[in-house]
Amino acid sequence: MASHIVGYPRMGPKRELKFALESFWDGKSSAEDLQKVSADLRESIWKQMADTGIKYIPSNTFSYYDQMLDTTAMLGAVPPRYGWNGGEIGFDVYFSMARGNASVPAMEMTKWFDTNYHFIVPELGPDVKFSYASHKAVTEYKEAKALGVDTVPVLIGPVSYLLLSKPAKGVEKSFSLLSLLGKILPIYKEVISELKEAGASWIQFDEPTLVMDLESHKLQAFTEAYSALESTLSGLNVLIETYFADIPAEQYKTLTSLKGVNAFGFDLVRGTKTLDLIKGDFPKGKYLFAGVVDGRNIWANDLAASFSTLQTLEGIVGKDKLVVSTSCSLLHTAVDLVNETKLDKEIKSWLAFAAQKVVEVNALAKALAGQKDEEIFSANAAALASRKSSPRVTNEAVQKAAAALKGSDHRRATNVSARLDAQQKKLNLPILPTTTIGSFPQTMELRKVRREYKAKKVSEDDYVKAIKEEIRKVVKLQEEFDIDVLVHGEPERNDMVEYFGEQLSGFAFSANGWVQSYGSRCVKPPIIYGDVSRPKSMTVFWSTLAQSMTARPMKGMLTGPVTILNWSFVRNDQPRYETCYQIALAIKDEVEDLEKNGITVIQIDEAALREGLPLRKSEQAFYLDWAVHSFRITNCGVQDTTQIHTHMCYSNFNDIIQSIIDMDADVITIENSRSDEKLLSVFREGVKYGAGIGPGVYDIHSPRIPSTEEIADRINKMLAVLETNILWVNPDCGLKTRKYTEVKPALKNMVDAAKLLRTQLASAK
Repeated sequence: MASHIVGYPRMGPKRELKFALESFWDGKSSAEDLQKVSADLRESIWKQMADTGIKYIPSNTFSYYDQMLDTTAMLGAVPPRYGWNGGEIGFDVYFSMARGNASVPAMEMTKWFDTNYHFIVPELGPDVKFSYASHKAVTEYKEAKALGVDTVPVLIGPVSYLLLSKPAKGVEKSFSLLSLLGKILPIYKEVISELKEAGASWIQFDEPTLVMDLESHKLQAFTEAYSALESTLSGLNVLIETYFADIPAEQYKTLTSLKGVNAFGFDLVRGTKTLDLIKGDFPKGKYLFAGVVDGRNIWANDLAASFSTLQTLEGIVGKDKLVVSTSCSLLHTAVDLVNETKLDKEIKSWLAFAAQKVVEVNALAKALAGQKDEEIFSANAAALASRKSSPRVTNEAVQKAAAALKGSDHRRATNVSARLDAQQKKLNLPILPTTTIGSFPQTMELRKVRREYKAKKVSEDDYVKAIKEEIRKVVKLQEEFDIDVLVHGEPERNDMVEYFGEQLSGFAFSANGWVQSYGSRCVKPPIIYGDVSRPKSMTVFWSTLAQSMTARPMKGMLTGPVTILNWSFVRNDQPRYETCYQIALAIKDEVEDLEKNGITVIQIDEAALREGLPLRKSEQAFYLDWAVHSFRITNCGVQDTTQIHTHMCYSNFNDIIQSIIDMDADVITIENSRSDEKLLSVFREGVKYGAGIGPGVYDIHSPRIPSTEEIADRINKMLAVLETNILWVNPDCGLKTRKYTEVKPALKNMVDAAKLLRTQLASAK
C-alpha cells in the first residue's frame, strides 16, 4: 500500500531558511550561502520521508517565498516595472517582486485560501510575454534524484494559477484571465517535457480552486487545459491534488473526467462530503490519493477511524489504486515534536507535527498492506482516550457563560454616528487624524531582553525597566512626529496572538512550533486544547503605563477573538464558534478593565476575520454571523465615549463589507495600499460607510519608503470616495517587521501628507 505527502514545511525545524533569507537580504551573506542552506534543508526533508517509507515524495514544494511566485517566475510573467530583460530569473528580480525595492513597490500579497499563509498575486494582461524563465522544478527533481530519491514534482496547476491572478494595473477589470490559458500551456509543456527527460514517472498538479464555487466557463477551462496537455503528459502518471474543502459534485465530475489524468487527491478531513461522491462514482482503474491525515492542525490522527475509512475506500477503488495521503501540504503545521522538550507531557501525547504526520501516513499505509504496527495504534488510542477524559479540557463555568450568550446580538446601545460625536468631544482630534496600527520595530536588543526574561536570566524588575524604556522611546518618537493617537509599540509582545494565549487558560505553547506565514515571516500558533478564560488582566499595566507618559490618547491594544481563533491550532472536539465565544468573553473582560483604568481608545484587531471565511458560499453566512457576533461581544459594554478600533489586513474585504459594517466598530483601519487600493472600489460602487475608516496609505511589508507626495496622492483618492470627517491616516499594518531607518522617514512623510491635506481642505472652504 503506497503513501504520499502533498507538501512539507520549508523553513526547517529551527527556522534555518528564515535566518538565511534575512541574512541574504541584509547583505550579510551571499546567494551561494542561501542556496547551500536551502539545499541542506531539501536533502534532509527528502531523506526523512524516504527513510520513513513514503513512496510518493514531493519536490518543488520548497520555495524562497511562495509557490505562486515560483510559478510566476517559471512563466516569465514579470511586471515591466522590475526591469527584467529575459533569461533565467535570479534573486534580484524574484525578491523585488516579493518585497519591492528602493524604486518600485512589491506585488500584491494576499491569503492563500482560508489559511494564514500568503502568496504574491500574479499581475497579468493581454500583453504579457510568457517565457520559460525559471527551471527550478526540473533542477530540484534532478537534485533529489542525485541523492537517490525519486520524487513527484509538484506544479501549481495552470487553471488555478490564472484564477488566483489579477488583471495588471491599466488592464480592464473585466479582462478574462483564462483567455491567457493558451499562452501559458506551451511553457507547462516545456517543463513537463524536461521532467520526463530527467526521468520523472509522476507529476502532481495542485488545482485547489476546484473546491470553490466555479461558473461553467471556469470549469470548462480545466477540461481544455488538460486536453491540451494530454499528449505531453503521455507516459507520466498524473495526479491532480485538491484541498481545503469538499469538492462540489460538478467539479468532481469534471475532475474525474479529465484526459491524461489518472490520479486524484482529495482532502477527506475538511472535505468529508467528498467521501459520498467517491462512494457514488469513482472512475475505474484510476488512483485515489486519500487525504486522511490533517495537514492543517496538530492533533494526532484517529488512526482507527482513518483505517476504517481507508478500508471502505479500498473496497471501492482497489488495493493497488489507493494511496494514503495528507489532506493538504504540511506547510501549514509545525515541523517536529522532537524539538518540544518543555511541552507538557500529557498535551504532547495528543499532538502530531509534520514529522509525526509522515509517520501516521506510513503507519496507515502499512496497516492496509497487512503490516499493522500494533504498538503505534495502541499508543494512539491511549492518547485519544487521555484527551477525551482529561479534566483540564473542560471548565463548566466557562461553558455556562458561553451558553448564556444565546438570545442577544450584543450591540452597543447607541448608533455609531452619535458615538463618534461623543468621542470627538472627548478626544478633540483634527480632521484626517493620524495613528499607527500597534507594533513598532522589534530590535535585536528588545528580542534579547524578552528571551532572557523568559529564560530567567534577567529579573522581572530589569525586564520591566527595559520595556518601560522602550515604550518611552516609542511614545517620544510619535510625539515628535505629531501623530494624533498613539500606540505603546508592543515591546512586551513577540506575537500578537501568542502574547494573549500565554495569559489565557486553555492554551498551550510550543518552543519551536513555527509555521511560515510569508517569505521569512514565521508565526508560532498557540494550541487551544481546552475551555478558554482570563485569570487576570493582560494589558492594563502596560497600557496605563504608556498613557501616563503622554497627554495624547493612547490606544489599548488587543487581539480579537476571531483572529486568536484563526491564528491558533484549535481544538477539534467542539465547533469552532463555541471556542470563539469563549475567547470573546475573555477579551470582553479585558476591554472593560482597560476602560475602567482610563484608556479611552481600544483597538481590537481582527486581522484574520476574512481569512476564516469558508471557501463555499453556502457556508459563509453562518461563519460571518458568529464571527461578527464574537467581535461585538468584546465591546458591547463600553461607554459611548470609549472609541473602539479594529484592524484588518491582507485579504479581499470587498465581498464582506456589509459584515464589516455590522461589526459596529467606531473606527476600522484596513490594508489598502499593497492591494493597489482595491478596497476603495467598494466605496466607489456606492457602499455607504458611516464609521471612522483608515485605509492604509503605505505598505509596511516592503522596505521602500513612500514620499509625502505619494501618500498625499493616496489620501486624495480616499477623499474622492469617503467623507473627510470619517477618514483616518495610517500605515497598512503594524511596523514590527521593519527597521527604524525605514519607519522614521515613512511616518514623518505620512504625518506631513496629512497636514498638507488639512491645509488644502481648510483653504478650499
